[in-house]
Amino acid sequence: MGLRINTNVASINAQRQLGQQQARADHALQALASGSRIVQAADDAAGLSISENIKGQTRGLKVARNNAYNAVSLVQVSEGGLNEINNILIRLRELGVQSASDNIGDIERNFLNREAQQLVTEADRIARTTRFGNRALLDGSGEELEFHVGSFSGEENIIRYNMTADATGGALGYDSITVDSKDEARATLEKVDSALQMVGAMRADFGAVQSRLNATVSNLDIQYENLSAANSRLRDADIAFESAELASASVLQSASIGVLAQANQQPAQAMKLL
Repeated sequence: MGLRINTNVASINAQRQLGQQQARADHALQALASGSRIVQAADDAAGLSISENIKGQTRGLKVARNNAYNAVSLVQVSEGGLNEINNILIRLRELGVQSASDNIGDIERNFLNREAQQLVTEADRIARTTRFGNRALLDGSGEELEFHVGSFSGEENIIRYNMTADATGGALGYDSITVDSKDEARATLEKVDSALQMVGAMRADFGAVQSRLNATVSNLDIQYENLSAANSRLRDADIAFESAELASASVLQSASIGVLAQANQQPAQAMKLL
């Protein structure tokens, strides 16, 4: 190969190699700094598209999971109010049994009746004031609720629950309870037993939908975990690989610079012939 002054092919080749190694080093640095394998769309166009779709799905699942958790909280608030009403009904039953016996007199029954009336008022107050946000839960004014628990549209991503619980005194029949006589006390036992059965049915209904929501939350957690892992495999940088790329590129950069320096000296050799 002859000596040329105008075109130094060896220098051009060394410059190209140096540029390639510089690009490798830059890409490795960006990947290490960002933690992402794909620092520009050209790195993996298909992988980037899939990753973005998965990212949107995982964000939707996260919100859907919060919806399910809030739905569970709504049911828990409702069931908590019913639990207190149930406790009051049991206490009313105790007062009824006590008042139905002749080992106490009318004066004592009057005292028992005062407590009973206060408990009846409180049970009705709990039923009318138990709320989740602005939504009444136990006064019979409920409606069909829709909980969106999926990351996509469609009926299959909606859980519907008909909120019809009514624990007010009029609905359960404990509003007319008195224990100021033996007959009234014995009638109270029947009314309380009937009310307890209805409260138990409402609690069972709340328990059933809460169990379903807990299963939904568990499924959403699993989906979120698996989709996050899939997105990580597509998107996250392999730190070991990128570190090796950076080290390799750095070494080859140094070598390219040395070769470029030698190549730039070649045209000077032609001067010795003149």
